[in-house]
Amino acid sequence: MWKKASAAVLLALAVGLFYNSRPDLPEQILHYIGLPDFQTSSQSQTGLEQTICAAWEALITLPTRQWSRVAVGVNACVDVVVSGVGLLQALAVDPGAGLDHEVLRSKEDLKEAFIHFMERGAAAERFYSDKDGFQRIARAAAEYPGAKLYVGGNAALISQKFASYPDLMVLLCGPIGPKLHEMLDEQIVVPPESLQETDEFHLILEYKAGEHWGSTRAPQANRFIFSHDVSNGEMRSLETFVASLDEFQPDLVVLSGLHMMEGQGKELWEERLTEAVAAIADIPRDIPIHLELASMTDKDYMNSIMQEQLMPTVSSIGLNEQELLFLSQAGAGPHAALPAWKGIPDVGRVSDILLWILEHHGRSDPSSESDLTRVHFHTLAYHVLATVGEYWGNQAAAVMAGARVASSQSCGLHAVDVEKVELKAPLEFYSSHTEPREQLNLNPAEPVTVWRRGNVTFHMTPVLVCKHPLRTVGLGDAISAEGLVYSEFQAQQDF
Repeated sequence: MWKKASAAVLLALAVGLFYNSRPDLPEQILHYIGLPDFQTSSQSQTGLEQTICAAWEALITLPTRQWSRVAVGVNACVDVVVSGVGLLQALAVDPGAGLDHEVLRSKEDLKEAFIHFMERGAAAERFYSDKDGFQRIARAAAEYPGAKLYVGGNAALISQKFASYPDLMVLLCGPIGPKLHEMLDEQIVVPPESLQETDEFHLILEYKAGEHWGSTRAPQANRFIFSHDVSNGEMRSLETFVASLDEFQPDLVVLSGLHMMEGQGKELWEERLTEAVAAIADIPRDIPIHLELASMTDKDYMNSIMQEQLMPTVSSIGLNEQELLFLSQAGAGPHAALPAWKGIPDVGRVSDILLWILEHHGRSDPSSESDLTRVHFHTLAYHVLATVGEYWGNQAAAVMAGARVASSQSCGLHAVDVEKVELKAPLEFYSSHTEPREQLNLNPAEPVTVWRRGNVTFHMTPVLVCKHPLRTVGLGDAISAEGLVYSEFQAQQDF
């Protein structure tokens, strides 16, 4: 026994000495011979990020056939980011006790709700029912020193990303006021019917960790969002959007904003979903439709989107980890009993849910009437693209492009800086959480892992996570748009 132990120690010392002279010793060798991982220095970790970043640059290529005209709708607004405490002080309201309100009807309600969530360090979003009162607050917020105005709304943010490609013509439909119109990229075409006299403002009241107001102290940084946004809430631009498609003749349609209807009541969203499905049915099947999902809490509403209404009529969907799990919970899918993800979502569980979506609500079966053949999943540490058959090409490049833009944009940069990012994705994982399953590895030099389950192909790539993110609002929209830019669609036909 002692001879074996001595041999192991000597081998470890030898490898350690060799590693010190060769810091590029592959991590896989250490793993293979069962020794501890000597890559503990920041230099060796940075080597992994450099390898992945270099591989992205070499492997990400545009498809042979690229989009030329993309139509995007229908939610758009101006995000006003401002100090929450500063704005409330400017509105001459005094600090006091916190109290949650499902709907805000006055400045007093706003103050109480803000304090309620600030003292918990929790994010929240509320509707402000008094239109005139909200407009006065919005003007004060926009004029407050240090306030920052951004393009807001999924459709507008997706359009901005598409417009960064000079050869791509972009149509944007949504409630677009003068300030938003001024902020949009000049390459974006806005139908006259989408223009309105006033902007839809979403006020984002930020607070810092440890910030005080009266007796309230924020345990962590977060934000409280509120608006009086009826145009987006009722998807009033939907008809304008559909009517514009005949003249614009897009080769890709992107739809977003469905989550805005959730709080408008079942009667309204049932009616509007029915109208959306009828409108989309008129779009030729050789034009793919991508649906960008967002956070929702009503399982009946999600089921209407998923089963009875919209999802089977679109070709592609984009969503994050909260939306993926809620979709499974609403439809009694895999891992629906899981209340929330703990840490980085398990790749096997994600793979199970993606497969379930495409098998139960997509076109993995040739006899299915559903058009859904692609799901783009993104979370902080990695992205997965799941596609059916041969409908989509260039998906390895597409998933890497989405990850690359997440890494750069979250750091406020145009390119990835390996000194400012870190790898958090697992280097080993399974294709499923249950048997039968395949053990898979992530190779930093070729950072796309591919596996198949039935007629569904999965492409997974890591994200180089920004260590000190500057702004993450709209990051999911940029990821989905970038993934679509690098995707190639084959016309829907039986395989």
